Amino acid sequence: MKEINEKRVAYLYEAVTMGTIRAAADKLNVAPSAVSRQITLLEEELASTLIERHRKGVTATEAGEVILRFYREALSSEETCISKLQALQGLQSGHIKLAIGEGFVGDLMSGPLPEFSRRYPSLTLSISMAGSNEVIRKVEEDEAHIGLLFHPASHPNIRSQVISSQPICAIVSPEHVLANRASAITLEELLEYPVALLESQYGVRQLLGMAEFKERIRFRPIVTSDSIAVLKFFVRSNMGFAFLPEFVVAKEIEDQQLVAIKIDQEILAGGEAHMITRLGRQLSEGPHCLLEHLRAWMKAFS
Repeated sequence: MKEINEKRVAYLYEAVTMGTIRAAADKLNVAPSAVSRQITLLEEELASTLIERHRKGVTATEAGEVILRFYREALSSEETCISKLQALQGLQSGHIKLAIGEGFVGDLMSGPLPEFSRRYPSLTLSISMAGSNEVIRKVEEDEAHIGLLFHPASHPNIRSQVISSQPICAIVSPEHVLANRASAITLEELLEYPVALLESQYGVRQLLGMAEFKERIRFRPIVTSDSIAVLKFFVRSNMGFAFLPEFVVAKEIEDQQLVAIKIDQEILAGGEAHMITRLGRQLSEGPHCLLEHLRAWMKAFS
């Protein structure tokens, strides 16, 4: 077996990450045949099959996953080395990648991120929005240093750095018949009202599914969406209600545009916001500073 050719591993990484040889070729600005050739040469050198080809694209084999873990760790080590050199210069430069659920955008952009940028003006940020499952994937595969999401499922490669209690509420407009309700409402009572739901990749929907199973009921939404903004417009138009944590609509509640009603259901009351990193990843100086900054914010956030 020969030494691992990191250039060829980079082609493998892009092919698996992008999902197809053609998409990887487009990103690398080379011909698809060049990507296939490099992966084939890598397989010959390592005497291992690294990808499986199927109708929708390519996926890594068990051997391929071993190589990809090696590659991600190499990239992480390189980033840490560069970061330590930058730290000696007082964090003069660096880039941080965040993956977040849409519901966190308002709070992040109105408080902790502007403050962090003022403190470290030379650090740059990229922020991608995604559902809970995709946030976990991005963090696990080192496409993001830090993830913020609602109630993730347990995952062996993910570490929750901070957990904040955030119960799910019924969100209605001030004109809704339930808007003046003072006491908590049950899921069974909510069945009679039109509802909009997030799609299944979101932690809010997954938690609701668990509650539905326990209560042996089923909500039939008139609108489903992968956008919290759509749900907010749905509620503000008084078309019905939505299930969301109160922090997601805190500004609208303060402006008296929306109302949050507590729900008498233990699973929904146990909703949590998590800040996550990949287990075993040593964050470089810039991401570590942001992690500590957001840790303090999230502790006050609960």
